[in-house]
Amino acid sequence: MTAEDEAFLQQILEDRDRLFRETSRLKSQLGSFENFESERVSYQQQIHQKDQTISQKDQTISQLDQTINNLDQTINNLDQTINKLKRQVEMLLRKIWGKSSERYIPEDPQQRRLDFEGLDLLPEEEELATSAKQEIQQYKTISVPVKAKTHPVRKPLPESLPREECHIYPEHADPEKWTELEPEITEVLERDPARWYVRRIIRHKYALKDKSLYVEKQIITAAMPALPIARSYAGATLLADIIIDKYVNHLPFYRQIQMFQQQGINISPATINGWFQDVSDLMRPIYYRLMEMVLSSDYIQSDETTIPIINNEKHKAIKGYLWMVRAVMRDLVFFYYDHGSRAQKVALHLFKDYQGVLQTDAYAVYDIYENKQGVLPIGCWAHCRRRFDEALKEDKARASYALEQIGLLYDVERRADQENLSYEQRSDLRSRLSYPIMVAFEKWMVNEYPKVLPKGRIGQAINYTYRIYHKLTRYHLDGRMKMDNNLAENAVRPIALGRKNWLFCGNHEAAENAAIVYSLLGCCKASGVNFRDWLVFFLNNIHQYDNDYSKDLAELLPHNFKLQNPV
Repeated sequence: MTAEDEAFLQQILEDRDRLFRETSRLKSQLGSFENFESERVSYQQQIHQKDQTISQKDQTISQLDQTINNLDQTINNLDQTINKLKRQVEMLLRKIWGKSSERYIPEDPQQRRLDFEGLDLLPEEEELATSAKQEIQQYKTISVPVKAKTHPVRKPLPESLPREECHIYPEHADPEKWTELEPEITEVLERDPARWYVRRIIRHKYALKDKSLYVEKQIITAAMPALPIARSYAGATLLADIIIDKYVNHLPFYRQIQMFQQQGINISPATINGWFQDVSDLMRPIYYRLMEMVLSSDYIQSDETTIPIINNEKHKAIKGYLWMVRAVMRDLVFFYYDHGSRAQKVALHLFKDYQGVLQTDAYAVYDIYENKQGVLPIGCWAHCRRRFDEALKEDKARASYALEQIGLLYDVERRADQENLSYEQRSDLRSRLSYPIMVAFEKWMVNEYPKVLPKGRIGQAINYTYRIYHKLTRYHLDGRMKMDNNLAENAVRPIALGRKNWLFCGNHEAAENAAIVYSLLGCCKASGVNFRDWLVFFLNNIHQYDNDYSKDLAELLPHNFKLQNPV
């Protein structure tokens, strides 16, 4: 072996050792890499688990946020409900214990002033409003007399009542020893229970004596007078008392039946209900004639009131509505029932042919008549005054100011009433005194509304008034128009009293019959006619119009009855 071979062999051995060391090093690194890879996979699994945990926590947080939002909404709704209930309780407490009048009287009338600060009034507008207020205040100061306190005096008993004398003599009053002087007379009012009696109608019959004479009838009988209800023993006075006791005196039928039983008269509920239905049917033609007369006038007021109706399907009483329409200039009123609905379709049907002035509250149903040709909608200041009166406890400053301005407008009306002004003179007075105040009041509302909470009472009062202000101010154009429809609300008051006593109507037909009765009795009240006198007259004369179509049913209405039977 040569030296070169040995060197080559030595080189090979060194390369082998080097490769062995390199292989060992690589094996060592490969083991570390495998450990790293397993650690990497483990870390990835841990990261994935943490991502899932974070995702679950995010979902939980999102659910908690949604729950918090729902709770916040519930709290807001509860706060609104609590505030609403507080307002209702305050309103009920005021109705029960508070003053009934909404007329605002400040603590010191001399401190009343019209504040123009912040109003964009023109100088001439400010001058007109100030002078109008001063003139109104001056007239009130001069014209309002101070009433002297008077002691109550017992009114004498009516002379028309029969007198029964009861003579009482003192003991030991011997006429031979004593001279009788003028006696002392004391009158005591007494009352007997209702007197029941039976009116026997005896129709005499005659037979022809000479049988040989040829006549159409051999026997003649006096004609039977027309009874209010055919084949019924109920007379006009009994029917009138039953109707009046329920719809004027607010005595339900069952309570009247109990009173009859105490007086020895037994009448079944079915009989009473049948009589009521028959009387309503007799009134129906004259009721429709009344509707025609009211809707043919050129100035009416309208309002709605609730009436409970029994729903046999739901087995409970539901809220129905009666529509009231009043002819202002003719003092005629009728109530309208359309299956208890208060929807716009009822108003469309009811006033479809009406032409003239229509005075209502701010119920949105009436807004469609703003664009109907021939109809002039006007508003009601009493509803606005009521809103500001309810806002006194929330914002006394603004509510007091608004009530003072509305009070000035009513002062103008009182002056016109006291001076018995004609319609034209009243319109001139309104244009001179009321209109400048209304201009200033409108600009005050525009200025103040951005400063108040929209959902607060004062905000709602300002928004309510300003939204219909164009309707509220129209009354000054015609002296016949009223500032409010309080007369219409007075017409629905008997229904509010009645439903607290008879509680509900049995069905839609009964509610419609009640509307008919309330309409005609409401006309009696408006015309100052005795309810019983008119109803007896109506029941005794209605059948005269059964077949004679030349007669006008309006002749039977209460106002015409008053003309025929003046007091």
